[in-house]
Amino acid sequence: MRRTFSLGALALLLPGSALVPAIAESSFAATQNEVAVVAASSSAAPEPTPEVAIREAGTDVVPDQGIIKQAPPTRLAPAVKPAPRVLHSSNGQASWYGPGFYGNRTANGEVFRPGTMTAAHRTLPFGTKVKVTNLWNGRTTVVRINDRGPFHGNRVIDLAHGAAHSLGLTASGIAQVRLDVLQ
Repeated sequence: MRRTFSLGALALLLPGSALVPAIAESSFAATQNEVAVVAASSSAAPEPTPEVAIREAGTDVVPDQGIIKQAPPTRLAPAVKPAPRVLHSSNGQASWYGPGFYGNRTANGEVFRPGTMTAAHRTLPFGTKVKVTNLWNGRTTVVRINDRGPFHGNRVIDLAHGAAHSLGLTASGIAQVRLDVLQ
C-alpha cells in the first residue's frame, strides 16, 4: 500500500534534513519510497536547511523573520437599523378599497394594482410612510400614501387590498386603527 504525504506534513517531519529543499521544488507529493531515493542521492553533500515556520492563528506578523501569522476570523453582527421615529399618532376607523379600482390611476399618478401596500389619506403628503395597527386584533403593517380619500363618513384612512389583507380587515370591511406617521 502506498501512502502519500503532503509537502507541508513531510517538511514538518524532516525539518533538519536536506530533503526540505528537494521536496519544496517538486510539484508532487512524495511517497516513502521516493523519500528514500532522494535521501540516498542527496546524502553526499548536505546543504544548509532554511528554518521552517509554523503559522499559528491569532498572532501578528514578524517582519524580520518573514513569518506571517493570521488571526482567527471574527463574526460581525449585522448592522442594526434604528427604528423609524413616529412623528404623529392618531386613532380612527379604516376601510379598504380594491377590486373596482384596479388599473385606474391613483391621485399621485401611479397605476393601482392588486396586493399593494398603499393607502389613501386626506391630508398626508404622497410617499409618507404610515404604520397602521388594527386595534381589534393587534396586527401591524406599514403603508405608503399614494392616493386621496376616504370620502365616506369619519374614516381616517382607506387601505389598498394588500394592506387590508395583512391587517385582517378584508372580511369586516372596517376596523378601528392607530396611525403612526413615520419619519
